[in-house]
Amino acid sequence: MSEQTVIAIANQKGGVGKTTTAVNLGAGLSAQGLRVLIIDLDPQGNASTGVGCPVKGREATSYDLMSGQADLRDAVVNTSVQHLSLVPSTPDLSSGDIDFATRPDRIRLLKSALAQADGYDYILIDCPPALGLLTVNALVAAHSVLIPLQAEFYALEGLSQLLMTVREVRQGANAALRMDGVVLTMYDGRNNLSQQVEADARATLGELVYDTIIPRNVRISEAPSHGLPVTIYDPGSTGSRAYLALTSEFLSRQKEMQT
Repeated sequence: MSEQTVIAIANQKGGVGKTTTAVNLGAGLSAQGLRVLIIDLDPQGNASTGVGCPVKGREATSYDLMSGQADLRDAVVNTSVQHLSLVPSTPDLSSGDIDFATRPDRIRLLKSALAQADGYDYILIDCPPALGLLTVNALVAAHSVLIPLQAEFYALEGLSQLLMTVREVRQGANAALRMDGVVLTMYDGRNNLSQQVEADARATLGELVYDTIIPRNVRISEAPSHGLPVTIYDPGSTGSRAYLALTSEFLSRQKEMQT
């Protein structure tokens, strides 16, 4: 089987741009000719909607994959974006933390399922807005973690809890887990608060913070309702250009990690 890089896109806070980043980074990578698989691990299923997978088209899901009711090849669906595939999600996954809790291998269910993956360059896991069993499964399965951080007042406070969880996973089930970086999202350059959050993030986290910043942009908000990444919905928009810049910086960081 070919080697692929698995990235968990995580932040326990909702509405910070995890799904938007997973979808648009996936689309940006696929535009480079790379084969990408998005695992929708959020019961809300927004990543599935964001790449045009209707609810009726979600026959085998990430819940089925983790419960062993479906193999990876049965759960993967193609999207309208060339080179971009998806394992969709439905609200069934919301009971995952309880349903999987008694399994002796409960933190390695996703890692075991992804052992069947072949032919992908990148697997992006869109995590739910919680630090429960689903997110821990993603961290155990991943090579690195990418953290979208909304440019708002309490952003850095919530981040410490996630970093603690990453540290615990490193000390136990996945010693090789790396920090890919932190991406500032929903940034409004006219807003003093956004500028202050950026300054604080860079002072606290240093080089972990990406140079690329994702702005607040109406096109980014509109794109999911059309079942498209913003990079395809409106390629010339500020949001699209930002995510393409993020893709380039992401690939540069991946290259540095591998050397």
